[in-house]
Amino acid sequence: MKKVPLGCSDIAVSRVCLGSMTWGLQNNQSDANAQLDYALSQGINFIDTAEMYAIPPSEDTYGKTESIIGHWLAANPQQRKNIVLATKIAGPGFSYIRDNSLMSGATVIQAVEASLKRLQTDYIDLYQLHWPNRTSPHFGNQWPNNINFTQADANEQSEQMLDILQGLAQCIRAGKIRHCGLSDETPWGINQYLRLSEKHDLPRMVSIQNEFSLLHTKDWPYLIENCVHENIAYLPWSPLATGLLTGKYAKGARPQGSRWTFMQRNGLFRDTEQSHQAVAAYVKLAKKHNISPVTLALAWCDQINGVTSTIIGATTMAQLKENINAFTQPLNAEILADIEQVLKRYPMPF
Repeated sequence: MKKVPLGCSDIAVSRVCLGSMTWGLQNNQSDANAQLDYALSQGINFIDTAEMYAIPPSEDTYGKTESIIGHWLAANPQQRKNIVLATKIAGPGFSYIRDNSLMSGATVIQAVEASLKRLQTDYIDLYQLHWPNRTSPHFGNQWPNNINFTQADANEQSEQMLDILQGLAQCIRAGKIRHCGLSDETPWGINQYLRLSEKHDLPRMVSIQNEFSLLHTKDWPYLIENCVHENIAYLPWSPLATGLLTGKYAKGARPQGSRWTFMQRNGLFRDTEQSHQAVAAYVKLAKKHNISPVTLALAWCDQINGVTSTIIGATTMAQLKENINAFTQPLNAEILADIEQVLKRYPMPF
C-alpha cells in the first residue's frame, strides 16, 4: 500500500483510510476488530473516526465508535505506533453534545480529553473540526441561495476560528494531538484558518475531508486546487455516495441493514431521479469493462489529481476486501474516457 504525506505534516498515510462510522450500530466490537486487523494486514495505517459516531448519530450511540477503537488499542497496544489515528470534534447541532454549543477553544480542549479517554490513547495524530460553526454548503446545501452568505458576520466567524486555533495549540503543546485538520469546509474557511495561523503563530491545518464521488464533484477544481497549492491533504469521504454507487438502491431497493434503511440526519438528499440515472450509467459502464461498480467508483476517486487518501467504510468483510482491492489496479484510459462522458451528462445529480 502506497504511503503519501499528510499535507505539510510529518506524517505518511496510506492512500486508503479506514472509516469507522458504522461501528457501534451496524457493526459490533468483533466486526471492528476484524476490520482493523485486516486493514493493517493490507498496509492501511490511517484510521478515521469521530466523537459523534456511530452514524446515524444518536445520544445512545454517541462516542461508541471511539470506545470500540479504544478497546482494540487496549488489546493491541503494540499497534498504536503503526496507525495514524484521526478523530473529530462535533460542531453545533446536538443537544446531547455539550448542550448544542458552538465549537470554541474551550470545547476543543474538553472534547479532546473525552476522545482520549474513549480511545484509550495518550495522543491523537489528526484532530479535525467535523463541520464549521456557520452553515456550510455541504449535505445538499450547495445549490444557489440555499445559504445567505451576505448575512453572515465574517469578523465574528474569524474570531471564533482564532479561539478554536488557540485551543488546538494548547492541546498540541500538551502532546495530546499532533496535527489538526478540517472537514466539510470551504475555500474561504481553509484560507481564514491559514491566515490566522500565520498571523498569530498558531497550528496550521494540514488536511480537509469533504464529500467527493462520481455523484458529487463540486470540490473539483477550486477547493482541490486550493489544497494542492497550500499543501493541505484532501481526503474524500463517501466515495460510494453512501452506497448509492454500488447500484444496490436501484429501483427503490432497500437491502436489509443498509445505510438507507436507517434514519438520516439530513434525509436521503442523494435519492434523486438524476442520481439513479447516473448510477445506472456507471453500473452499465462497469459491466462493459468487466469490473464492479465499487471498483469503478473507488479507483476513479483514487486517480483524481490532488486526492491524498480516500476514506472507505464497510459493514462486512466482503465489502471491505472489495473496497481495498479497488485501489490495486488503476483504471485505463478507455475506462476513464467513458467515465468522463457519463460525468458530463450527470455533473451534479443531487
